[in-house]
Amino acid sequence: MPRPEKVRAVEDIKERLEQAEAVFLTEYRGLDVGEMQQLRRSLREAGADYRVVKVTLARLAADAAGMEGIGEYLSGPMALAFVREDPVGAAKALRDFAKEHDQLVVKAGFFAGSILKPEDITRLADIEPREVLLAKIAGAAKAPLANFAGLLSAFTRNAASMFSQLLEKKESGEVPAGSPAEASAEAAAASAEAEAAEASAAADDTSEEPQATKAEDGDTPDEEPAGSDDTPDETPAAEADGEED
Repeated sequence: MPRPEKVRAVEDIKERLEQAEAVFLTEYRGLDVGEMQQLRRSLREAGADYRVVKVTLARLAADAAGMEGIGEYLSGPMALAFVREDPVGAAKALRDFAKEHDQLVVKAGFFAGSILKPEDITRLADIEPREVLLAKIAGAAKAPLANFAGLLSAFTRNAASMFSQLLEKKESGEVPAGSPAEASAEAAAASAEAEAAEASAAADDTSEEPQATKAEDGDTPDEEPAGSDDTPDETPAAEADGEED
């Protein structure tokens, strides 16, 4: 019958495996205490917890968590990196540490229901961080919108210039009365006047807001907190008791 402490240890490893976004299996043979602390610190900064485990208990926990195939990589002095966040950062931390410390061997990983081999973890470490990828996606999406806005602005300017020239020609008699060109020019002029009127009205409304705010602010100093006149008449309970004595 298993001892209670072993049962608790297996259950703890199982919970960590199930809650982790990814898990990396490493063999740390030959690393001293200071180097292990350095590795733990770098993984902690990358959003991962680094734990030394017993192989037999880790195998039981992996089987209980349904991680098939991971047991064959559990051999030797093992430590598991339980990743809480983006696995790319933890993979980079392990790769960079292994470059300077040959004793650390990244044996396998488990991510999205699949076993990761060492070469898979290396490719994962070469991926740019999530923040960089999101910034690139945002930039790529923003560029076409900016180009489209520029085209609309240029079209508006060109159309306004064309209609203005038509109106000038109409006044000089170059555009025949009742022609389609005359009708288009007059319609464009009317639309421009309407837009100008709307813009002017919006500007007037905006200019009035600060005055209203200022007027409201001016009323604030005249107000007094409710119950302020009653405060001086209140006598602390301790003083009242002293007077009765």
